[in-house]
Order: sequence, then structure tokens, then C-alpha cells
Amino acid sequence: MPDNNKDTEIPSKNKPNIKKAISLETFIFLGIFIAIFGIMASKMGFVNMINTMMNTAYSLLIETVFYIMAIAVIAGAISGLLSEFGFIAMMNKILSPLMKPIYDMPGAAIVGIFATYLSDNPAILTLANDKNFQRYFKKYQFPAITNFGTTFGMGLIITAFMIGISSPDGESFILAVIVGNMGSIIGGIVSTRLMLRHTARVYGKTQMYIASGDNVTNLDFNHRTIRSGGIGTRFIDSMLTGAKSGVDMGLSIIPGVLTICTLVMMLTNGPSPGGYTGAAYEGISLLPLIGKKLEPILVPLFGFSSPEAISVPLTSLGAAGAAIGLVPKMVERGLAHANDIAVFTAMSMCWSGYLSTHVAMMDSLNCSHLTGKAILSHAIGGLVAGVSANWIFKLLSIVV
Repeated sequence: MPDNNKDTEIPSKNKPNIKKAISLETFIFLGIFIAIFGIMASKMGFVNMINTMMNTAYSLLIETVFYIMAIAVIAGAISGLLSEFGFIAMMNKILSPLMKPIYDMPGAAIVGIFATYLSDNPAILTLANDKNFQRYFKKYQFPAITNFGTTFGMGLIITAFMIGISSPDGESFILAVIVGNMGSIIGGIVSTRLMLRHTARVYGKTQMYIASGDNVTNLDFNHRTIRSGGIGTRFIDSMLTGAKSGVDMGLSIIPGVLTICTLVMMLTNGPSPGGYTGAAYEGISLLPLIGKKLEPILVPLFGFSSPEAISVPLTSLGAAGAAIGLVPKMVERGLAHANDIAVFTAMSMCWSGYLSTHVAMMDSLNCSHLTGKAILSHAIGGLVAGVSANWIFKLLSIVV
């Protein structure tokens, strides 16, 4: 079992790693940096590239980050109430026998499903700050809530949006969306389990997340701590404290969303109808081009009806909202059908823009050293989600 007290296991902020001022990685980084932005500048024009970068970041801040923050405030308030009045404790008691064998997570984690399905990935962080939630987790389980919660991110929005898409031939997408949700769950199990395998090697499987000296851990799971005062006071206090954690979460994701999502968008999207103008969300369409080159491998796995369909899961790497926004036009043009909708739903939900949120979420959990493992695990989980949805839908289509 790993020694949890070894400084070599987890990098310490008080003992920074030392490296030569100029090393090989300096030149490797400069080469990659110049190549990426050189290609974009040569295609878009330098001024247009800079303007698009700034406008996209601004648009993401105003339209995406603040929207997520608003949702997080509401989700945090509700989560605070659920914790204060025993809902989390009840879910832990009822669902532990189910969550442990499937996800290797405590039953209380089920509340994270509700929080993220109704809003977005970072909503689970509003729960993560609550000790009544933390005390059910072992140390190796807690970082995996990033992968676990992301599986259900924007679930309700994606589900409702996909069901509401109108097909030219009157095709119903309800079954496809249900299958997509099933595929996302399967992908989430794979992602969470892969992450837990790594965190177990880092932390071991015995240590609880909250230190043993904390008063919360002195209680058995048949009791819970509550705030002082009457019911009304506890109601207001828990609601406002939970809402405040939503504000903190919204601020913490700004760096990740603005930097990573801007880059992904510029590599995914194409020019405006009138060409490059420096407007927000323009790009060089590099990721879809790569997807088309991989078509012989990807299409059999995901069953896409057209090469263009690959752009949806690729876009969902950066933003699920942008990904599903591509779908109606594809359906209208006959480029996507029910099978595609199942795969789109599964991968958009499971990935739900994890490249733009995982870094910030892991940093908020003080687990930045595990970010790479979280991203790799979730990349695999999203692929499994898409393949699962494809083959489940094909099997049901034969049976039904």
C-alpha cells in the first residue's frame, strides 16, 4: 500500500520542482506554440486571429461562465438545503449498496448526479465544499467526483434539446435519446473506475477524505451535524452558504473555460459566411479535418451516417452546448439520423466540454497533480459512451 505521507507522491507547493532555466522543453514548447498559432494566423490573418481570440473569450465569459455561475448559485443553494436537512444522508443510506459495486463511490455521490444533470459539470463542486458530503468519501474517491459528475453534465439540457429536434421525415428521437443517456452512464462508469484505479495507487484505499481529528468524522453514519438555531435560521443559512459556494465555483472555472475552450473553438469551427472577420467563434476547422482522416476507424465504431457527424463529439470536447447546436442543421440536411442522435447524446453528455472544465475542477479540489489522469480517463469513457450507444441502439432497433 502506498505511503500517503511521502512528499514524492504529491508535489508540494512549498517544495517546487527545480529545472534549468533553458532546457529542451523550452524549444519543444516554442515549436508547438509557433506551429499552432502560425497555422491559425496564416489562414485567418494575424489581426483576425487576435480579434477572434479576444471576442471568443469575452463571449464565453458573458454567455457561458456567468450562465454557469448563475446555475451554480441556484444548485449550490439547493445542495446546501439537501445537505442540512438530511437528504444526502438518506441517499447515502439507501443507495450505497448500488453505488459501491457500480461506481465504487459512496451513496451520497448520487446527489452529484442530480446537481450536474440539472446544470453543468462544475455544479458538483458546490457539494464538494460541504463537510456533510465530504465525510462519506475516502481520500482516493474524492478526486474522481470530477469524472463522475462530468458524466451527467448538462444532461437535462442535452436530453430536452435532442428530443425537441424536428426530423424532416417525422422520425422520433425519444428512444435514441434514452439510449444516449444509457451510453453516457456506461462511459461514466468506465471513466470513474479508471480514475479510481490511479487515485487508489496514490492515496491507498483506507484513508478518509476528512482528517480523523475533524468533529464531523467522530459521528457514525446514523448521525449528521446541523447548523445552530431554529429551522428557519438553518434554512436561510444553509441556502445562502451553498449559494456562495456557487459564486466561488463560477469564479474558479473562468481561467479554464476562457483559455482552453477558446483554443478548442478556434481549432474546431470554420470561418463566418463572409470569410474571416475577427468575430467570436471563428476558426480553422482543423479538428473536423482530422476527424475525416480518421473516418475509416471512427464510423464503424460510432455508426455515423456521414463524415460531418464526427464534428459533434469533437466539438463537445470543448463545449457541449456548441456541439448540440450543430445537430439540427445536420438532421435537416439528412446527415444525421436516430442512431447518430443516440451517439451525439451519449458523447455530448459524457464529455460535456470536459477539456474546458476538468482543469479548473481538479484545481478547485486541490488535485491539480491528477488532472492529466482525469482527462485521459474521461477521454476513454466518452469513447466507450459513444460505442455503447451505437450498438445498444442497433440492437434495440432489431428487437423493436
